Amino acid sequence: MSEETVSFGFREVPREAKRGLVRGVFESSARRYDLMNDFMSLGVHRVWKDITVTKAAPRPGARLIDVAGGTGDIARAWLDRADAMTRRRGGRHAEAVVADINEAMLQAGLKRGGRARLDWVTADAENLPFDDASADSVTIGFGIRNVTDRMAALKSMHRVLKPGGRFVCLEFSRPTTRALEKLYDAWSFNVIPPLGGLIAKDRDSYQYLVESIRRFPHQSAFAAELEAAGFARVDVTNLSGGIAAIHAGWKI
Repeated sequence: MSEETVSFGFREVPREAKRGLVRGVFESSARRYDLMNDFMSLGVHRVWKDITVTKAAPRPGARLIDVAGGTGDIARAWLDRADAMTRRRGGRHAEAVVADINEAMLQAGLKRGGRARLDWVTADAENLPFDDASADSVTIGFGIRNVTDRMAALKSMHRVLKPGGRFVCLEFSRPTTRALEKLYDAWSFNVIPPLGGLIAKDRDSYQYLVESIRRFPHQSAFAAELEAAGFARVDVTNLSGGIAAIHAGWKI
């Protein structure tokens, strides 16, 4: 791969073309995105997201920016958890922002209903339109593998965190055993694209999503990228045998 090209699934495309191609994928899949997540993961993605929310440290008075937040699952759950703490302990209410480059995804989230202290912002992960040190927590769920310049996005998320702030990334990763890897490959390539065609009427987008997972760095390589972007005390939590993983770090 040259510096002028980047991966789009198993294809190499001009760097400047990837953003538009990814936008097309999510514009096409936005309407059935949540339903397809349930089918693709057999509902387990909800457990993964719950663990992610816990690691993102919801609490009274805190502010979350959920990057590539899509329909707002993580941000809503984080706010619910923070509000429950506020009712028990008192203090200021927390607030959250769902930031996503794709307006179709944001609109799909808004159709599920608004929520107090939850904002929706069209934003590029590589150049977030938020002040330096303006968030207590930053999350990104199943979005980092879709950005064109991953290091630029990581540095942008590091920039908007306050010192002492927590970064949490949930992403598909590499199974930790060969047997599980074979089963996962069979499910991914033989079941998910046809499901996308049947349920979302969009086989091609889900073929890309499966391929993009295989092009994403393995757990230790991505952890090294977080450290290079400035995050400290980086740790990795494998989920479901490494099918997904949570990478977390702190801004010191």
